[in-house]
Amino acid sequence: MSTVSHISKDNFQEEVIAHKGLVLVDFYAEWCGPCKLTAPILNELAQELSDVKIVKVDVDQNQDLASDYSIFSIPTFLIFKDGAVVTQFVGAMGKEGFLEHIQTAKSA
Repeated sequence: MSTVSHISKDNFQEEVIAHKGLVLVDFYAEWCGPCKLTAPILNELAQELSDVKIVKVDVDQNQDLASDYSIFSIPTFLIFKDGAVVTQFVGAMGKEGFLEHIQTAKSA
């Protein structure tokens, strides 16, 4: 059973870029309302999906990383497959929406 881990620019390379398979990265901020709404959904997905790693990056503490990936609104979600971005989407959504994006990324 997986949990959502919080990562920073210090371990982004190791946790996301070097990871073989899918990684869903949630670029969020503590003060962001929609980010708080998606947190329980991501926790649920992390426990249900053994083949997808889910991590969170606080944009306030990792501005360089947010800038590197052109994060202008939050929450922004990037799905990496074997270290490359295969899909990006913005805004809070329900579990079904996340699952659709994950399925799209798997077939990318």
